[in-house]
Amino acid sequence: MDSSTNETTHEFPPYFKVYKDGRVERYGVPDCFPTGLDPKTHVQSRDVVVSSESGVSARLFLPKINGPDHKLPLIVHYHGGAFCVGSPFNKTFHNFLLSLASAARAVVISVDYRLAPEHPLPTAHQDSWAALQWIATHSKGQGPDPWLNEHADFGRVFLAGESAGANIAHYVAVQAGASGLAGPNILGLLLVHPFFGGKESSKMYGVMYPTSAGLSDPIMYPEVDPKLPSMAGGKVLVCVAEKDSLRDIGLGYSEALRKSGWGGTLCSYETEGEGHGFFLLNPRSHKVEPLIQAMVDFINLD
Repeated sequence: MDSSTNETTHEFPPYFKVYKDGRVERYGVPDCFPTGLDPKTHVQSRDVVVSSESGVSARLFLPKINGPDHKLPLIVHYHGGAFCVGSPFNKTFHNFLLSLASAARAVVISVDYRLAPEHPLPTAHQDSWAALQWIATHSKGQGPDPWLNEHADFGRVFLAGESAGANIAHYVAVQAGASGLAGPNILGLLLVHPFFGGKESSKMYGVMYPTSAGLSDPIMYPEVDPKLPSMAGGKVLVCVAEKDSLRDIGLGYSEALRKSGWGGTLCSYETEGEGHGFFLLNPRSHKVEPLIQAMVDFINLD
């Protein structure tokens, strides 16, 4: 065997490494967690194909329904993982979304967008925007998925995500507002520990996003986006954590949105004594429930 097949060109633990022949290997890829009825929350879950062309799919979560005409708010979720790891099919995200669907009494659909570096950014953003357009086809009850047709209230739609997923949720909201997307009435965004660009770009993001315009890139730097004032949603919740290295980035995003002329209601929630993504890394923490409750309260905020 040619020893060069084991040579790497890039290594970015704990995320991925790239071999000289172009192969990508992720560190510790988790198994796919099965769908079905969760006995604790009574939330049902199943998977659905969003695009047969791209292969993008999603996982749906449906709380117990009180009658056939019972419509629930719809949360469109984008998972975190630095754009290069993670999936709603993983146990970590699956269990968090079960809890969110149960507590919020909402239909949740989480998009399994394609990952970098095999699919360089902004592929994840484009997949996620295309997924919202697919979801929008259900707004009159005539889309391909029965759960969305029958149980989702398209008058009460929220976009949500954590870390890189919050970045994507923001991007999708901007596209929806700028394009005048018909169908979903996007009431707000739930951005948890959001990731956007810092003062310096990293080598890893250079590999994952080779076409980035750097400090002029609106995907990483929302404050330079001329479309920011037209972002969909009348309210935004930004959740940060005291010991998160991205805390200041989250607060900076809030300030940029406030100065942009967007004009909606900006809310915030901070978890003391915790770091980035603690609710995923330590789901038994007693601080997870208050965070989820803050999200539920925001959804119900008039």
